[in-house]
Amino acid sequence: HVQLVESGGGSVQAGGSLKLSCVASSGLSNCMGWFRQAPGKGREGVASIYPATGPEYYGDSVKGRFTIVADVAKNTVFLQMNSLKPEDTAMYYCTAGTYIDCNAGDCFCRSYDEELLGQGTQVTVS
Repeated sequence: HVQLVESGGGSVQAGGSLKLSCVASSGLSNCMGWFRQAPGKGREGVASIYPATGPEYYGDSVKGRFTIVADVAKNTVFLQMNSLKPEDTAMYYCTAGTYIDCNAGDCFCRSYDEELLGQGTQVTVS
């Protein structure tokens, strides 16, 4: 059973950068992704990737600012976040799954079976 552990969140001023990491205990799945959820709001797909082949998919609100990278040898997926804005404030979750599903500007890495996600890491931009 895959366990996902996120790290790298924190507080930063607008315009700053953060790099999130997600380590998958049993190796990277067919797809890996990040979504975020702010208090009182629904999930927003941030970025997803097929680690073995690419490509990458990004939510409309983060295109050009965020980059997802998979390091298969390290069982780790990174999310580099640049030019951060206050509206990027949210809890960020790493997911592992089988396929990437895109709809209305949101892309999620999904599983046919049990949803796999980590405990989340908080990002606060002021």
